[in-house]
Amino acid sequence: MEAAITILALLLVAFFALGVYATVKAVGAAKRGVDRTITQARRTVEDTTLRAKSFGQVGVAGDLAQLRLSLRTSMRATQDALHAGVAEDASLAESVALFRRLSAHGLELDEELRRLEREPDRATVAALLPKLRERTQRITHSAESLRWAARDRARQFADDDLDALNAQIDVEAGALRHWTVEEPSPAPGAPASASSDHRPGAEWPEPAPSAGASSTADEAWAGQPAEEAPQAITGPDPRQQTAYPWQKTTRPETTN
Repeated sequence: MEAAITILALLLVAFFALGVYATVKAVGAAKRGVDRTITQARRTVEDTTLRAKSFGQVGVAGDLAQLRLSLRTSMRATQDALHAGVAEDASLAESVALFRRLSAHGLELDEELRRLEREPDRATVAALLPKLRERTQRITHSAESLRWAARDRARQFADDDLDALNAQIDVEAGALRHWTVEEPSPAPGAPASASSDHRPGAEWPEPAPSAGASSTADEAWAGQPAEEAPQAITGPDPRQQTAYPWQKTTRPETTN
């Protein structure tokens, strides 16, 4: 009796602990979702504000807003391109690591530009603009180099896959066009074609078909494979699906 009570108590404790764990995980996931939504909304508002300042203001304020907008746009586009490609191409892992280091410089520059937007001494800020613009161009150029290199690599893999697919389709199309029709063998006792003894004006009567010849012809055709009956159009069985060249596959990591 005491053993049953102990087991029941342990089960209750286990169920309670499992419920607490599931609740904590759900709350954490919901919190992360809310944080991502808030971050995305804040980023959208800030980008919209910068775009409005870059087009609506002149002078130092407009230049700073233009630099920040160019920096943020280039870095975000590179980040999206690398993160989307690294799942298929393991060679992009090093590029992602380099971009993280570049992002540290980008975030530092963006924060500096943000502080200068609130700086009342516009003359000093105007004197710093050439160096800030050069620094922004260096960071965005590096980001664009990584982004376009990743895109060129993905395009090259797509071209290679397409070339292989075209070659296979050409081979298959050629095989489908090579068909032959086997002629039936002549029946025993059938008359041969006109011989050299044929005299002009002579008429050759057509022999009447005999039952033996007919049965022999049937036997000659009986060995031909019958055409397969058309199959019903059904959905493909996912367990029997075959990988084709056009399906995306994980690309091999290069050592270059």
